[in-house]
Amino acid sequence: MRHIQHIQFIGSFPQAPEETDLPEIAFVGRSNVGKSSAINALLARKKAARVSSRPGRTQGINMFMLDEQLLFVDLPGYGFAKVPVSVKNAWKGMMEGYLFGRSALKLVVVLVDGRHSAQKSDLQLLETFQREGVPHLVVSTKIDRIKRSKRAKHKRILQEGLGIKDIVSFSSETKEGVQKVWDVIEQAIIEP
Repeated sequence: MRHIQHIQFIGSFPQAPEETDLPEIAFVGRSNVGKSSAINALLARKKAARVSSRPGRTQGINMFMLDEQLLFVDLPGYGFAKVPVSVKNAWKGMMEGYLFGRSALKLVVVLVDGRHSAQKSDLQLLETFQREGVPHLVVSTKIDRIKRSKRAKHKRILQEGLGIKDIVSFSSETKEGVQKVWDVIEQAIIEP
């Protein structure tokens, strides 16, 4: 799957769409963490997923079909997006409706900003995934914006704050971590 030939935007859905027979990989994270940029880096495309500098741009469940074999799902960001509370509550319901109890969902890629310490909302999400048995991978984004000499320290702070050992360091700019994320995705879609 690493060399995607055909990407089709399926649509942006206000609630979880009906499941298909295709495995799904979802991408979640705080607003402006780089979800769309990470998807574009994984797909080796510049504009597959729409990127915005404005937090909260993704407002629906955006689905992309890859070579008619796999679905990538870009979910709305959570956290500080400047939207009304009613919209945030609707997003929460939409995300919960999608993330829990979906048999096609093989992996949730949780993106966290590598420049910052663990955020309460990220920790709560990971605790929920562990409790509910949702398979997930934590990816630390924007590491190219951290001096090389400080990257190990930043990663260690994130690991301690989130209470997890395995975090993939990732850069949409330099493509660091792209192969590691694909390794985990490929393993997730072949496991029963």
